[in-house]
Amino acid sequence: MSVSPKRAMLLMAACSCLWSIGGLFIKLIPWNPLVISGCRSFIAIFVFAGYLLFRREHFVFNRNVFLCGAALCCTLLLFVTATKLTTAANAIILQSASPIFIMLISVLFLGGSYRRSEYVVVGIVLAGIGLFFLDQLSPGSLVGNLVALGSGISLAVMYVFTGRLPDEASSMSALLTGHALTALVGVPLAFVTPTPITSQAILSILILGIIQLGIPYVLYGLASRACPPLYCSLIGMLEPLLNPVWVFLVVGEKPGFFALIGGIIVLFTVAVWCAVSAKAAAESVPVSRAGSSEDSGDCR
Repeated sequence: MSVSPKRAMLLMAACSCLWSIGGLFIKLIPWNPLVISGCRSFIAIFVFAGYLLFRREHFVFNRNVFLCGAALCCTLLLFVTATKLTTAANAIILQSASPIFIMLISVLFLGGSYRRSEYVVVGIVLAGIGLFFLDQLSPGSLVGNLVALGSGISLAVMYVFTGRLPDEASSMSALLTGHALTALVGVPLAFVTPTPITSQAILSILILGIIQLGIPYVLYGLASRACPPLYCSLIGMLEPLLNPVWVFLVVGEKPGFFALIGGIIVLFTVAVWCAVSAKAAAESVPVSRAGSSEDSGDCR
């Protein structure tokens, strides 16, 4: 399916809004976080498989597809675990530093180079992240923050490999692979850990699997064909803005003072940097899935 850049950005915005309800429903399910992640991915698999059948797309499996899927699996497992261990705001905002990690991956492993001002951006974001650890945290919350940082790194890796996939079939196959791996890790644990079956838990896991995970990742698979990783990251800022709002309104959970200040610094800095970088990329080449970071000015 051909998607214009403008439509791709709208699809990415819808995707981010649906992603944002994850923190709330994860909090409402009294299960092991790996079980939650595995079960919602198991449900989401049927959404992806149905979409592939509807589109008559064939399943693709190669090195980049597997690596993208493995990075997605790590992101899903780490994010749900972080959301259970620390506040939803901490988990999602620390994960949202992924554009900075895309940049670091580009410099360290892909031969990328950046201006001095962009390294200053990295320093500011890292300082903002540091504020999250100044609140009086329980050991679990401290571990949760570290796990959330891990989910940001794995999300950056996923964005990088997604940008290297050649077509829609490859993108959807990578997503299907990632959720299959997550289900293989999490679902068996439901039989060896306490997993109380209640109407709220069942409804919540269905919402997570279909509405919060399945449908948005189909939208993401479509959007990523015409929306470069940097743009996906920028539009994805809607998720960390909305995620803590839903949790606060329903559960009443609030981030700590230093985490709130750090979150503002991280989100504002990353958003401004992405916007400036995206503008520079748009002026140098058309908004498209240009082949490399050298061509497109993005962080792949």
